[in-house]
Amino acid sequence: MKDTSRPASDDTGPGDPPDAHTPPPAHTPADARIPPDAHTPADAHTTADAHLTADRPTDGPSGRDSRRHRAGARRHRSGITPPAILGLTGPDPATGAPRPRPGVRRAAVVHGMLDPAAGNPAEDDDLTGADQEVEQFRQAAARRRRVVLAALALTAAASAVTLVATLVNWTPAAPPARELTAAERDRLAAMRVVNYRDVRAGLHLTVSGTAGRTDLLGWVDWARRLVYLDVSGPGAGPLRGLAQATPTVTVVRPDPEAMSTPAMPPLMPPGGGWRLPADPSLAPLLHLLFDLARDRPEPADHLTGRWLRHEQVDGETVDVLEATLPRPAPSPTGSPTAAPRTAPGDTARYWLDAAGRLHRLETALPGVGTVHLEVHRADRPTLRPVDALGGRPGLPRALTTAERDRWRRLPARLRAAGGATVTLVGPVGTGLDLRGSGWLSWTAGTAYLGVTELDATDRRVLVRHDRHAVTRIETRPATDPAARPPLPPPATGWRTGPHPTSALDPLVSAALRAARGTGPQGSTRRVRGDSHDGVPVDVVEVQTARGPTRYWVDRTGLLRRLEARTPAGAWAQLDLTVERVPRLTPPT
Repeated sequence: MKDTSRPASDDTGPGDPPDAHTPPPAHTPADARIPPDAHTPADAHTTADAHLTADRPTDGPSGRDSRRHRAGARRHRSGITPPAILGLTGPDPATGAPRPRPGVRRAAVVHGMLDPAAGNPAEDDDLTGADQEVEQFRQAAARRRRVVLAALALTAAASAVTLVATLVNWTPAAPPARELTAAERDRLAAMRVVNYRDVRAGLHLTVSGTAGRTDLLGWVDWARRLVYLDVSGPGAGPLRGLAQATPTVTVVRPDPEAMSTPAMPPLMPPGGGWRLPADPSLAPLLHLLFDLARDRPEPADHLTGRWLRHEQVDGETVDVLEATLPRPAPSPTGSPTAAPRTAPGDTARYWLDAAGRLHRLETALPGVGTVHLEVHRADRPTLRPVDALGGRPGLPRALTTAERDRWRRLPARLRAAGGATVTLVGPVGTGLDLRGSGWLSWTAGTAYLGVTELDATDRRVLVRHDRHAVTRIETRPATDPAARPPLPPPATGWRTGPHPTSALDPLVSAALRAARGTGPQGSTRRVRGDSHDGVPVDVVEVQTARGPTRYWVDRTGLLRRLEARTPAGAWAQLDLTVERVPRLTPPT
């Protein structure tokens, strides 16, 4: 017979089900099993496992409840993390006990109750080290982010600069070169007429030759056929200085001390020192400039070439055309103004706008080098030729009544004056520029001069004119080559015949004939008004069989200057100052 006096817990094992007839024991609340001093500070560091071991029942439902309490404690310990305790280091000033190290402490659950003060010191140390590693990782990641952002910013800035530069300088691909169209040939044929009608323009010629770079700055007057330039640069050589030219004559004023940097010439050219150049290297450049203008268009059917591209010049779109160089314009007699300057087939590149105006030209001239021409059409002052080129052209017209009356009274006025001292300047040929001084007597009909060459001052030629012949004698100058000839003249040694100074004989003879009879013979016209040493004069040109001769007559009827062309095409000047002259005896 079953013993019922034993408690049910003695016969029921841990795994047996409870007796169905025995009522389950009442569950004691968790708080009832917690000792009264469980929440004191002394128990705060007791682990949850110790509490659970002391209170765990040995069998029955209490065992299952205990297992649930232990599972719940483990869940609380692994799932709930209180905030880190910061800044609590060193001993507690109240109790002297050491404070816990900073870090994250896990809460302990005692019988299902959360105890924030509980924790495992080993876990606290592990968590503190992990926090430091996490913080270091975050700092390193922040530094990497800053470096990456800075690199991205620099890359973006460089890309933006490259994009802007590319957009600014980008131009669409130019079309390929092609043959000239009919409209482009017509425009190229009309270019010379456009230049002629525009009259004047500024120039900048750059020559790259074997001697170095040469710069020529100045102006061209296509209508009056005049070029005025300043020549500079390492390749200028003896031509450094000023130059003026017409299609037939070029005169220079060398200045070896001039700066080699390019500069525009003075608008008013200096009065003296002009001569014919011994170096002909300027001739091809000057002929090229004159050939760019003509009073009638060139036949377009003879023009062949290519269109190369579009370009911008001074903000204007132009066409770059490649064609042959223009042919020299014929002279009024039908012959070219000079020998051919270019070989057959020589080409040039022209920068032409829509109206046919030339802005730039590039070509290569035989014996000269590569030539680059810039045309500045807004720079167009009025040019004044030097005296060696005839001076200002003026507006020729017939003489007025007062001018004709003074002209008729000229011979008597000169005979009454008696005579004058004279100075003479004559560029008569290449390397032959003559200078002279002396006296002229209208009453005796004689002249006595001393003449020297500009490049040979160690020689001097004495020249005597009378009514019958012109004689000469060569001597050596005593002191100043420009001084007047010696007095009295030598008695012997005078000779007649041709001589290099013979080119000036017609000018002196014209000055003597002006006082004979009724004066100079031939058709007359007033070329212009001018001044000589501050005295107003009328420049009267007389056409004779020898060519034109110009007389500068002041308002009192006295002759101030004579001008005549020399064999080289330049103008020689004989200046007169009326005064008493010595007695000039005829040579024996």
